[in-house]
Amino acid sequence: MSKILIVDDESQIIKFLSISLKSQGYDIAIAQTGQEAIAQVGLGNPDVVLLDLGLPDLDGQHVLQSIREFSQIPVIVLSVRNQESDKVKALDAGANDYVVKPFSVPELLARIRIQLRSTPISASSFECKGLSIHYAQRRVTYLGRDIRLSKKEYALLCCLSENPGSVMTQSQLMQRIWGKSHSDDTHYLRILVARLRARLGEDANQPSLIETLPGIGYRLISDYFF
Repeated sequence: MSKILIVDDESQIIKFLSISLKSQGYDIAIAQTGQEAIAQVGLGNPDVVLLDLGLPDLDGQHVLQSIREFSQIPVIVLSVRNQESDKVKALDAGANDYVVKPFSVPELLARIRIQLRSTPISASSFECKGLSIHYAQRRVTYLGRDIRLSKKEYALLCCLSENPGSVMTQSQLMQRIWGKSHSDDTHYLRILVARLRARLGEDANQPSLIETLPGIGYRLISDYFF
């Protein structure tokens, strides 16, 4: 049974999430302050953290940064803050996903499933929606076709496959592929994504693999993502 840590100080939200998650068989833990959340993650118990940014003692962004100092546990931010800058800041700080309140339960459950089944890059291969990546052989197939990629196209695909369904910001991808000196040259990234989509034969207007979050970044669409 997977344990979900709900970090929120609003009793109605806590009750709503608890009922919804327990009905799906999840075990629940609750933290109503940032300090309590950091302590519970430090014990190593939860499998996924649902983190509100508006906590009474610490800002959620600070809580996220503190968690990332010692843990890579999946963190999904749940917040009323819907500004692009807030989303980018949280994702750059290490959030795996960002959901704006109010949200639908089916969508949240799908995002939780994605985090629970994410495939680490240390695995020998990756399989998702007809896409296969064999890391040791540096071989990529999609829908049974061998896909020939450049070094940077392959690096981009590997970055996105590390946490399928999770958002990678433009800044994160730029630093991983080109280095810190190019972190603001996002037009390079747009060109690279377009080339990768073309290699895969994907329609950018109706993507089945690579989703664009305008102004924020990209994610590899998982089997369980709506």
